[in-house]
This record gives sequence, C-alpha cells and structure tokens, in this order.
Amino acid sequence: MTLRTEPPFRADHVGSLLRPEHLRVAREKWKAGELPADELKAMEDEAIREVVAQQERVGLHGITDGEFRRDYWHLDFMWGFDGVKPSDEVFPTHFEGQDFEARAAQVIDKVKFPASGIMRDHFKFLATTTKETAKITIPSPAMFRHRSGKNMISQAHYPDLDQFWDDLGKAYNDAVMDFASLGCTYLQLDDVNSCVLCDERVRGGLREQGVNPDQVLETNIRINNAAVAGRPANMKITTHMCRGNFQSLYAAEGGYDAIAEKFLTGMEIDGFFMEYDDERSGGFEPLRFLPKNKFVVLGIMTSKFPELESKDELKRRIDKAAEYVALEQLCISPQCGFASTQEGNKLTHDDQWRKLARLVEVADEVWGG
Repeated sequence: MTLRTEPPFRADHVGSLLRPEHLRVAREKWKAGELPADELKAMEDEAIREVVAQQERVGLHGITDGEFRRDYWHLDFMWGFDGVKPSDEVFPTHFEGQDFEARAAQVIDKVKFPASGIMRDHFKFLATTTKETAKITIPSPAMFRHRSGKNMISQAHYPDLDQFWDDLGKAYNDAVMDFASLGCTYLQLDDVNSCVLCDERVRGGLREQGVNPDQVLETNIRINNAAVAGRPANMKITTHMCRGNFQSLYAAEGGYDAIAEKFLTGMEIDGFFMEYDDERSGGFEPLRFLPKNKFVVLGIMTSKFPELESKDELKRRIDKAAEYVALEQLCISPQCGFASTQEGNKLTHDDQWRKLARLVEVADEVWGG
C-alpha cells in the first residue's frame, strides 16, 4: 500500500474538536457584551495554536482549527452570505432523546458571496500555525434546504426555486475559489441533508410535503457540484455524509443504499467521509458504487462515546469494507466531529486524543507509515 501525501489522508478527521472550557466561557461573555472582541480573538488564537500542535503530535496530516471560532458547524458560515440572516424564529431539530434548537438561515434577498469573504481570516490564521495541510470545513449548499420547505426562502426574490439554487451554487463557488486564492488545498463540504435521505422516516416526511426525495438528492448533487466547479487541480474536495451529531446524539439512521449510487457516482469531488461506527449506518455493500478514482474515509471510530475501539476491531471493519472497494481507496476517521456545536460530545479531551492517536496507529499498520 502507498502512503498518501495529499488529502484525504489515511488517518483523517472530520474537523470539529472539543472546545477548551475557558474558551466556551469566554465566548458566552463576548456574546453578552462582557468581553471585547479582540480579547476573545486572542484567546481563540492561542487555543487554536495549541489544538493544531496536538493534532500534529498524534500524527495527523490534515489539520483544522477545531471550528473553535464557531457556535455551530454550519450556521455561522451560512449566515455569512449576502441576502441571508438568522431567522427570527427558533427551530427545533429532533435528535434521539433531545431537541437541538437554533435559528435557521433565512434568505431575505438575492444570495451573493460577500466582498469581505466568509471565514477567510479563520483559514488564513490556521495556515500560519501548521506546516501540515490546513483544512477548512464548511456546510454544503444543500444545507440551505430547510425541513419546513420553502418557508426560509423569500418568494419575493425567488419565486422560482431553481433560480435560488443557481444563485446559491454561484455564491458557494465564489467562496470555494476565495479559499483557493488563499492557498487552501483541502476543503470539506459537510452534508447532513443528503445523508439523512438514507432514513425512510425522512423520505416519508418529504413525500407528505409532495416532494420526491430522489429529486431532492439530485438537486443537492447539482448544487454541491456547482460549488466546487473549476477549482484548482491541487485543491482536494471531500464531503462528510452525516446523519446528525449533537451532544453524542443522532438525528437519522439507515444504510446508504437509498443514495449511494447517485451520490458516490454523481458528486464531482475527491473523497467521501462516511459514517460507519455502528449498526445505524448499515453495511458496506453500497461502497461498491465508489468510482475507481475516488476515496472513501471510513468513519469506523465513534466520536460520540468515550470507549476506545481496539486495533483489531478497527482492522476487522477495514477488512470488511475492502470486500467492496479496493483497500488502496480507503482511509479511516471518526464517524463525525467531536463538537459539531460548541457544547461538544459526551467524552473528555483525553478520550478524543486517544481515539485520534489510535486511528493514526492503525492506519500506519494497515497502509504503512
């Protein structure tokens, strides 16, 4: 097996990492007007330097800022586009056992990429902290599809939804090209809305709205592809296919069978991060649709719970996946981030680093290191 010197890496991770408690407290004080923005930024800078160094120490080559400057993995970025604002109404999303509540991304005008950029400074700072590959994670444009239907999109500005998706794809492409201009060579689109179409409950809910879930998937693929069209050859794009992650809870379940063929063959990207940490994810059979020129990063280690998977257990999962796709096309990672929101999952920082170190160890033993 060959080593990988470009993304995705044999041992990789989805992006978000547990926030230091003092940073969470500082962010709440800043939002309450009790801490100046420059003091918060200085604290974020220092915390990011530390978390970058720790990623390097465990042997990772794709380095993120842990999403330390965000409250949410998705909304902070989505609210950054011209023509978009946080909704006035708070919407609950049901996770098993608990609801996640947040304001949606409401479209109130024509959507454009702002001249000042979105999270441009986040990437620029990250790139100065590491000699490894700096990775930026952003929500896919498909995340603008709200479960309430068209309610979050101004019908005055977008009586034709196709025009909205076209404008959004263009705005996202401007964002991707902006990151490329800053030297970004590793960008990840996080796509829950496509992945939850694995769940028959979600598909049934769309049908009740008079919406064909397969057409939704096709639109998602189209706008995701529009987002990354024309990128530089050295810019690798992956997509994280997630069924939801909030304080160790999930929002959907079901194997990839309903979406795998269209999504894996239709997405014009370099690799897929796919959840495979438990029975919720189904079997590896859908991997047979993976094109020969793409990679899948198997999320065979859970980021939701503290128990450390054994090396043998992880290797058995890799062997099982290799029955359907060549071992050379496989990489490994946690199934999701450790802190999709600032609250984080229910495990410790030590648990997190032990898990990431174990992935590197297994990857070195399987593919050579």
